[in-house]
Amino acid sequence: MRIFLETGRLALLPATAADASDLLALDNDPAVMRYINGGRPTSAEDIRDRTLPRLLHDHPCTGTRGYWIVRKKDTGEFLGWFELRPLDDRDPAAAELGYRLVRAAWGRGYATEGARALIDKAFTDLGVRRVTANTMAVNTGSRRVMEKAGLSLLRACTEDWPEPIEGSEHGEVEYGLTREAWQHRR
Repeated sequence: MRIFLETGRLALLPATAADASDLLALDNDPAVMRYINGGRPTSAEDIRDRTLPRLLHDHPCTGTRGYWIVRKKDTGEFLGWFELRPLDDRDPAAAELGYRLVRAAWGRGYATEGARALIDKAFTDLGVRRVTANTMAVNTGSRRVMEKAGLSLLRACTEDWPEPIEGSEHGEVEYGLTREAWQHRR
């Protein structure tokens, strides 16, 4: 399998149907899904019919996928996935950064390492001008990753969600980084 991006410890690879069982286990950990769906379980059908098609989608404007499976470079161990996908399939100018890692990978710097590498690739190779990332306001772990990766808080908002989960009453936050700000920090 062709590696999309490598860091010191991580390999980001295109997803395949063979990743379904790892994705199912990831999405069935209530702690991993706490800020996504309140920790509810995910079915194998949902992985097959919704998750895999999203992860397998190629974006014409960048010529790449928008999601990558992340594995430890030295062992091949599945750690989760990263997202850097254009908000519009026809225009790479704005891309959304995201990540979902197995609980055993939390607190080890993997999310920050992968996020920084994707941001660098976005601005150097993919034609991206602005990277954004969103999370629930109460998700302090994810917010810290965004900050350590160089993104700044842009706004906070509250909305009425069809299926509110614990903490959603505090709203969501959006972080961002422009290519110009990224170049200035280098």
